[in-house]
Amino acid sequence: MKLIRAFLLLTITFALCAGGFALWLRHELRAPFEHTRADDYIEIPHGLSSDEIVEMLHQSGVIRRGWPLRLYIKLTGAGPRLKAGEYRFPSPITPLTALRKLEEGQQRLGRFTVIEGWTRWDIASAMARLPDLKLTDANEALALMDDTSAISDIDPTARSLEGYLYPDTYSFPPNTTPRQVIATMVQRFRQVWTDGLADQARAQGKSVHEIVTVASLIETEAKLKEERPVIASVIYNRLERGIPLGVDSTVIYASKLAGKWRGDGKVYQSDLDRNSPYNTRKVKGLPPGPIASPHARSLSAALAPTPTDYLYYVREPARDDGAHNFYSNESDFQRGVQALRNWERQRDASAANGNNNQNATNDNGNQ
Repeated sequence: MKLIRAFLLLTITFALCAGGFALWLRHELRAPFEHTRADDYIEIPHGLSSDEIVEMLHQSGVIRRGWPLRLYIKLTGAGPRLKAGEYRFPSPITPLTALRKLEEGQQRLGRFTVIEGWTRWDIASAMARLPDLKLTDANEALALMDDTSAISDIDPTARSLEGYLYPDTYSFPPNTTPRQVIATMVQRFRQVWTDGLADQARAQGKSVHEIVTVASLIETEAKLKEERPVIASVIYNRLERGIPLGVDSTVIYASKLAGKWRGDGKVYQSDLDRNSPYNTRKVKGLPPGPIASPHARSLSAALAPTPTDYLYYVREPARDDGAHNFYSNESDFQRGVQALRNWERQRDASAANGNNNQNATNDNGNQ
């Protein structure tokens, strides 16, 4: 009888211990663990066993203990499902979440952002700074952008991919080529240029080339979303009246094409005087093609301008958000220009006085 009671007590004790261990193991596997490697890629090479993979996570500091996860993998048979790859593990993370990521697999993705209004020179320079693309320089990317075969069906007159490299953030796996990155940007444009937009353009008797060109001008001129259709109306109104567009971003583009742009943000008289079909200060009509990458909002504005009689716009000096004042006649426009110049003079004078006061303070402090 004593042996039976001892056996029962031992059995109960074992069951309690096993249950307690199971509860502890469950808690350990589900407990979030904070680590310092959230921004790092951890490479899991091919050919590692599940034990070696878990040990890598432990040694990297991603999980607190290795053996509970190793035990769980053995009990569930998850070992063969773990995949090699380059992983980012957020912090905090539970061992089970880390295991799920390993089962799903992950490749390291490069990220590349094209800003609205960038030219192909801007994009090529940004691509050249990505080590994964292994470009010798920006000119190598620019040469690829001269291949217009990807858009020949929608714009057979395109001279380059300018305007068709859609502004967005892109992720790409290792070993992606520069040509594939460019193809992805063009494909994104084609997704944005929907059948609905194409139908609108056809209904207005406008080509894709014309809409994208107008949209690129809007993109470089408008800072506020609500102003895009208004600026579009100014462009179309000036085109209808045969007035040169006078868009400074086209002047800059002409200088870039000529290799004469100084890159300091200033438009010089030599830029204004340049003989180029892109210089809309001198040439009437649209430039020969797009001058930047327009966003969908600018494409929509080019197709649906606000009905106005505006012919001019100038920056609103009282605001710092890029807002403009719009005018229907030159006399009002000139008053707006004068108001902006007066504001700029006052700003420069205030800045100069501030610097003088600062210098006086410094001089007094040195006495």
